[in-house]
Amino acid sequence: MMSAYILQTKNLSKTFKNHHAVNEVSIAISRNSIYGLLGPNGAGKSTLLKMITGMLHPSSGEIIFEDHLWSRNDLVDIGALIESAPLYENLTAIENLKVRTLLLGLPDTRIDEVLQTVDLTNTGKKCAGQFSMGMKQRLGIAIALLNHPKLLILDEPTNGLDPIGIQDLRALIRSFPEQGITVILSSHLLSEVEMIADHIGIISNGILGYQALIHPDQDLEPLFMEVVAKSQKVGA
Repeated sequence: MMSAYILQTKNLSKTFKNHHAVNEVSIAISRNSIYGLLGPNGAGKSTLLKMITGMLHPSSGEIIFEDHLWSRNDLVDIGALIESAPLYENLTAIENLKVRTLLLGLPDTRIDEVLQTVDLTNTGKKCAGQFSMGMKQRLGIAIALLNHPKLLILDEPTNGLDPIGIQDLRALIRSFPEQGITVILSSHLLSEVEMIADHIGIISNGILGYQALIHPDQDLEPLFMEVVAKSQKVGA
C-alpha cells in the first residue's frame, strides 16, 4: 500500500565547509497537495530543493520518493523551476519547448498541451527575450511540466512579478493538484503561501522549525517570527 506522502526527507543535511545550509531537515509532502516552504532569504530553502532535484548532493540524511530511496532515475517524475527560468532568449516559446522534447524524447503534442496549461498559446514568433517576467515564469513552468511530473517544485515563482502576473500564476498553481501534480512552493512571502498552500513548513537558519496543515483562520506572521527567532538562538 502506498504511503500518504509522495516525498519525505529524513534528517537531510547539507554543509558547505563549516556552514550548515540545511541542518537535519525532515519534511513530509502529502500527495496531490500544495506544500508551502516558507523562510527568510538565505534560510536554506533553495539548497533543500536543489538536493531533491539532484542539483546538489546531500552531506547526510535520506530522500524518500514514492516510497523508495531517491535516485537520479526519479527525476523523470520531478519537474522544477528553481531560480530563473532556463530559457533560450533568442527562441520562441514553441522552439524553447521543442529543444526539451527532443532531449527528453517526448512527442511534439506535449508542446501544445503545456502551452495551453500555462496560457501561452498566442505568443507566435515573439522570442522569449521579449516576454514579460510573468510570461517567462509561465514558460519556465511549461518546461517543468513537459515530462508529466508527479512532483513540481517552484522556488520563489512570483519573484519580480506584477500583481496581475502573481494572480495568474496563483490560479495556475492552484489547478495542479486536481491534475495529479503535487507542488512544493518555496517563498519568503507569507501572504503568498497563505493563499495557495494546504500544508506549510517553516525553515530558518537551515532548521525546519514548524510543519503542519494550514488552518483557514491561521495568522502565519507571529508563528513565522517565532520560528525564525528560535532558529537564530540555536545558531547563535
